[in-house]
Amino acid sequence: MKIMTRVISIVSGKGGVGKTTVCINLAAALSLKFQKKVMVIDCNITTSHIGLYLGMYYHPITFNQVLKGEASVMDAAYEYMDNLMVIPSSLSVKDLKGVDIGMIKNRIKELYGKVDFVLLDSAPGLGREASAVLRASDEVLFVTNSYLSSVIDILRCKETIRSDFMNTEPIGIVLNMSSRKDELRKDDIEEMLNLPVIEIVPLDKKIPKSLVLKKPVVVSNPSSRVGKRFYRLAKKIVEKDYKLEKGFFDKFKDVVGTF
Repeated sequence: MKIMTRVISIVSGKGGVGKTTVCINLAAALSLKFQKKVMVIDCNITTSHIGLYLGMYYHPITFNQVLKGEASVMDAAYEYMDNLMVIPSSLSVKDLKGVDIGMIKNRIKELYGKVDFVLLDSAPGLGREASAVLRASDEVLFVTNSYLSSVIDILRCKETIRSDFMNTEPIGIVLNMSSRKDELRKDDIEEMLNLPVIEIVPLDKKIPKSLVLKKPVVVSNPSSRVGKRFYRLAKKIVEKDYKLEKGFFDKFKDVVGTF
């Protein structure tokens, strides 16, 4: 039976909200719990991190060469564990020369029908790298924390997708690094963004510990509260279970328009 490949971009309005951590844990959860074939691609070409997060320090072929047309996408894919492969980007500044970031969509076509999920770890914001990732995606998962400035950045991203990337479907929000000190509640965020918060990942010391170990927390501590949240997120992605239970209104549109 032919695999129906879903291409999902993992996007944030700004850096520092844990987007890459969400990406690698979601990928690992999809692979471990649901036996899905997953390819993670580091599309943050200028400030690549995925290889570092996973302890993959030696990768002679990277996504940079793929975008230059010097290698195929499978040439640059490295097996991290069963059913999970990773395509890192180069850490060298010199490898940025000649990279055509707009070629992402064309280069990943080789993966269609071969893996269940392609997760594109985007650069934060709405620059050229992020725009190319959105153009290559079928779906987009937003990662944010619950502070007003971060949420408004996601609203800008969503409005840009609606106007410029009509074929990319926003599927929901991961509210990451959540704590009692957070500024906005889940309901507030859903009302502002007109999107469901499909998972809340708590602020947890096990996350930085997992980064030290160079393993996703779903691997290093799967029974932890935060590990279980990532498994629950993966289940919702697999089942396409995105619910927005409350009514909502666009009360912040006029405010955002003044920025």
